[in-house]
Amino acid sequence: MSQVSDADDIVRLSKEHAELKPVAEAAQILTTARDDLGAAEEMIAGDDPDMAEMAREELAELKEKIPALEHELQLMLLPKDKADNAPVILEVRAGTGGDEAALFAGDLFRMYQRYASTRGWRVEVISATESGVGGYKEIQANVSGDNVFGRLKFESGVHRVQRVPETETQGRIHTSAATVAVLPEPEDVDIEINESDLRVDVFRASGPGGQSVNTTDSAVRITHIPTGVVVSQQDEKSQHKNRAKAMKVLRARLYDAERARIDAERSAERKGQVGSGDRSERIRTYNFPQSRVSDHRINLTLYKLQDMIEGGPAVDEMIDALILQDQTDRLADLESNE
Repeated sequence: MSQVSDADDIVRLSKEHAELKPVAEAAQILTTARDDLGAAEEMIAGDDPDMAEMAREELAELKEKIPALEHELQLMLLPKDKADNAPVILEVRAGTGGDEAALFAGDLFRMYQRYASTRGWRVEVISATESGVGGYKEIQANVSGDNVFGRLKFESGVHRVQRVPETETQGRIHTSAATVAVLPEPEDVDIEINESDLRVDVFRASGPGGQSVNTTDSAVRITHIPTGVVVSQQDEKSQHKNRAKAMKVLRARLYDAERARIDAERSAERKGQVGSGDRSERIRTYNFPQSRVSDHRINLTLYKLQDMIEGGPAVDEMIDALILQDQTDRLADLESNE
């Protein structure tokens, strides 16, 4: 880094250094442990009985420690997902369950919002359609910060809730659902959109009940003709700002669709693994009467539902387990292909 002066090069090299440093440190720790193992074996073969006894104790510890260090380094050397450090478009939509599903969608979004705050991430709402009971029919937000996609990418899918709704008078437990999508925002070099492939329609934004929000055609609907993907934005009073937001979401959706296509090709070889990316898949259940949250992909149940829904340490515990399982699966793939 001392050899460059360009700001972009410094940022790029700083990121690369931050990624390589923990790997280099882990490799050094392993090398030192292996050297210590060799030294201990030499002491045992030596003439000093006292030193040999100490060396045997150290040898036993090192033989237990080294395989764990090797496994840790193997995981760190797995190919990185280049999108891990990308900001994301987070979309939460109410599914089956009517008003209760909308309330649950609101709970999920606030869970991610609080979790983002604990990690120093920035959350900016792009658009939101509120329900009449206080939740969201759907909400989109931009989340930016360090390793955002790397932490949130396994949250995509159907989240199910089991609880007694506030509107339930007989205390019956209802089951509702919400869908979460985590779309990495591509860099300009990642995906190219031709203007000739777009149809842009403008219309007058309206609020609940058709009430006019403004008197100009500021709302924007963009259709990507080759794929049929449609994105609409009307939250801003400026047509230019709505178009910019819509293009950001469109780019993220097209990029995600291409990633999903590649994942689908891999899934034949990696059946049942964590990172399938299938958003129709029920991935997690939040059971309020039993205060438990269960992730069905890794068969993990935590009796920490309140902490989870408040965006507390339980979210990290769940995400860490998902990441570890994905790393283990990918390592097994590499070993089976060798």
